[in-house]
Amino acid sequence: MAIKKITTSTLQRMKTSGEKISMLTAYDFSFARIFDNAGVDILLVGDSASNVMAGNETTLPITLDQMIYHAQCVMKGVNRSFVVVDLPFGSYQSNSEIALASSIRIMKETGAHAIKLEGGEEVAESIKKIVSAGIPVMGHLGLTPQSINKFGSYTVRAKEDVEAEKLKRDTKIIEEAGCFSVVLEKIPALLAKEVTESVHIPTIGIGAGKYCDGQVLVMHDMLGINSEFKPRFIRKYLELETLISGAAKEYIADVKRNDFPSDGESY
Repeated sequence: MAIKKITTSTLQRMKTSGEKISMLTAYDFSFARIFDNAGVDILLVGDSASNVMAGNETTLPITLDQMIYHAQCVMKGVNRSFVVVDLPFGSYQSNSEIALASSIRIMKETGAHAIKLEGGEEVAESIKKIVSAGIPVMGHLGLTPQSINKFGSYTVRAKEDVEAEKLKRDTKIIEEAGCFSVVLEKIPALLAKEVTESVHIPTIGIGAGKYCDGQVLVMHDMLGINSEFKPRFIRKYLELETLISGAAKEYIADVKRNDFPSDGESY
């Protein structure tokens, strides 16, 4: 049966039935509309907008106001997809009251369906407070890009036993705190499998193997818009950078030789 609108209940049923969950990032109306019409289950308004839309080296500079703007644009293009918005760095880490205030702003000003935040035990109180206000929360464990300065690199996380055990504990903690789902980023596939089988909530993997309940990619990576970023977990379904560059060069050539616009393209 076709699903008219994805909800947290839909996603839970998908995990239970074994149907994989598809998730992509989106940052504007046009791509959100295309992905929604294509049937993507979850659209993430990711703080990766800091990188792919604003050209920053990390996700850290993007502000809450900027995230709200991108989410507002995305929501105008969505009918079916479930929309999750990242809480940006600095908008929730200091205390649970600020985390709740940031979440409320996102929900009120965008109409989005949920928020996402990074971290485990250290953000459990914030998760509880946000969920208690009626706002669905998606967690994010493993490689957490907002902590890049602490990690020092974007290498695979939780390869060692101590970190793997902490990740398993943190997943349980944020599930108990009320998260409806969790993103597992760049961790060993067998660890992701163990975690996925140990929790009731859906897991969404990025660089975490095939055993997660769903998968997410940044749209620019999936579409081949950024040719310089080539980690092994990305599968490019198009080479848009090449195609767009070729189209731009054709347009330039047509303009230079006065071949555009033609008589048929003029009034």
